Amino acid sequence: MNNFTVDHQKVLERLESDLLDSYDEEFEMEAEDRLHSDTEGAWPQGYQEDRAFRMTYFKELFRLQGELVKLQDWIATTGQKVVVIFEGRDSAGKGGAIKRVVQRLNPRVCRVVALPAPSDREKTQWYFQRYVSHLPCAGEMVLFDRSWYNRAGVERVMGFCNDDDYEEFFRSVPEFERMLVRSGIKVVKYWFSITDEEQQYRFLSRIHDPLKQWKLSPMDLYARSRWEEYTAAKEIMFERTHIPEAPWWVVQAVDKKKARLNCIHHLLSQFPYFEIEKPEVILPPREHHPGYERHAPSMDMMVPEVY
Repeated sequence: MNNFTVDHQKVLERLESDLLDSYDEEFEMEAEDRLHSDTEGAWPQGYQEDRAFRMTYFKELFRLQGELVKLQDWIATTGQKVVVIFEGRDSAGKGGAIKRVVQRLNPRVCRVVALPAPSDREKTQWYFQRYVSHLPCAGEMVLFDRSWYNRAGVERVMGFCNDDDYEEFFRSVPEFERMLVRSGIKVVKYWFSITDEEQQYRFLSRIHDPLKQWKLSPMDLYARSRWEEYTAAKEIMFERTHIPEAPWWVVQAVDKKKARLNCIHHLLSQFPYFEIEKPEVILPPREHHPGYERHAPSMDMMVPEVY
């Protein structure tokens, strides 16, 4: 049993807060043009009460994303190989943080790996085999939205692996990650931490928001009831896989926006990157040829202009 009861008023407040967060996601890509606007009508009513914080968040996010672009250029130019692991309980905010990391980056340099449950064939492979094919080449950064640590968490708690598999995993992981580091891959591991109460409200928000219901699976609901077992599994995972070559870093994630900023700031601090000087880009003049004639597509090919 939880040591708290559901406050229905708080649930309503959280739904409203999550709605404003969804506005944030829509506005992040266009808010740069509005940062210095004093037009009150430019923002939804709910923004007016907390506008100073949201403006600070946007400004810091855009600044940090600018630094991520510099990091990306440094990785690509110097041939670095980077793996960033994002782990945490369901609804901890891993996906939102990953989205802000990659939002303005080149997907050819920075890519996200989110693997589904293993197939019957993959279940017979060496456990790490399906992850190895996604490791970075020189000049790449790979973000794992969950990783080989599934075995230490969901597989253990849900009984998807036996005791021997579980123990072999812990024997193998430190050596596997040391091997990655020796091969020149930088490994950064994040655990997004939320409270029992916060997860409860995030799940309730997903249940009542039609746009987020797809995020909630029957497995998530079952896992919710096993909070303490997940806690014990996490603590064992930290104890047995927190190694100097690839330490764990815990992100306090009850406040989603602060978690995103703190995670990006910390990620940047892990590299001695610098801005890569680039030659000046000059747009060449457009050539004109007397015989060129542009032909319009037929009307039945056109997308109707409903808007």
